[in-house]
Amino acid sequence: MTSSDQPTWIDYAEFGERFVAAAVTETRIESAVSSVAGRGITIGPFGIGPAGLARFVAKGSIGKPTVIRRGPHVHFDVMLPVKLRVDVTLGGQRLRLEAVVEIDLSMHARTADPLLIVIDIPPVTGRDVSFVMRAQAIGTAWELLLDPIAKLVQREVANRINAILADPDSQRGRTFDVQAIMDGTRSAYRGRPTHEWIGYDEFGRRFFARIVTAERVRQVVESMAGKPIEVGPLRTGPGNKAEVWVQGSVRLPRVAAAGPVTVTPVPEPRIAELPHAAAESAAAAAAAAEAHANSHDPALVRFDLTIPVSLDISVDVLKTNRYRAEVQVPVALTARAAEPLLIVIDAVPPRARDIDLEMTAEGWRAAALGKLAGMRKQIAAQVAKVVRAEVADVSRRTIDVGARLDSTRV
Repeated sequence: MTSSDQPTWIDYAEFGERFVAAAVTETRIESAVSSVAGRGITIGPFGIGPAGLARFVAKGSIGKPTVIRRGPHVHFDVMLPVKLRVDVTLGGQRLRLEAVVEIDLSMHARTADPLLIVIDIPPVTGRDVSFVMRAQAIGTAWELLLDPIAKLVQREVANRINAILADPDSQRGRTFDVQAIMDGTRSAYRGRPTHEWIGYDEFGRRFFARIVTAERVRQVVESMAGKPIEVGPLRTGPGNKAEVWVQGSVRLPRVAAAGPVTVTPVPEPRIAELPHAAAESAAAAAAAAEAHANSHDPALVRFDLTIPVSLDISVDVLKTNRYRAEVQVPVALTARAAEPLLIVIDAVPPRARDIDLEMTAEGWRAAALGKLAGMRKQIAAQVAKVVRAEVADVSRRTIDVGARLDSTRV
């Protein structure tokens, strides 16, 4: 990734808002209410009119919902159509009518404890149900019955829809346990009638804390295992007469959750430092401390990555001297959110002085030469350079959450 391709960071709170907006689509809303569509509905028989002399029965089925998205907070207007056949009996006479009913639902994608997205639907009332009857010219007695029939149908349809929506199976279809989906486990929260609501911002923070785990980060970075490392030839020792060759490979990286954040205070200038040098030293230390603090924001999810490297080292001075080295390269990782909906495992490149390098010489001459040649610093610097190049490509540690949501059928 070039510098121009570097991610644009967003905070966890904004990530939460974007995640819900991307996850809850018209298609998923339609799927969430699919348990209602196609259901048969029967109303009555009921007695209406004076002394209940007239009786009516209505039968029909609920059609496919129409979903319209509105507003910035993931709201949807859903219309459920119902076609009814209404049979009215009065004084031995029967009247058959066709009726069109439309049920208006307001749906809101809300987030709940611990990491749920719930399609919340307020109770339906008679005012949310429109009722239109189609009839040929009818007599006055029949006309007097139409208004009470309409009010009764509106009330009964609202009650039936509320009962369907309150059904545990229906509630499960509108509840998405994001952590259970990611973990491939059964959710203990789906189908619950009540939830403890949280904001989209809190959802985003919990998403990183619960989903971006050390195990998942390890799966991202373990592709480094087996990477070859070749360094050399290097010149070192008195008069640069020693020629050094290094060959090795990266072993399986280790990842652990980072410990508590500590920021090292800026050291005071030493007395022996000249004023100008002291000022430069203090400025550099202050800049380093600021960068350290920014990269170790306690609100961010962080990990300690250790990259073990095994090296075979050859040093030619009159004859070949061989060494084995086990290197531990520490890399600080931070899980960050980026536009448009990315998770990026950001890495702080290692410094040579942070690298732990243990060399084992083969023979006393190689041991003496190793001490004299001062190879450790040079090898550590070269290993740091290789690892920096390896972690520089952010794309290897980037997860496009939006693309995964688009390809996920939930």
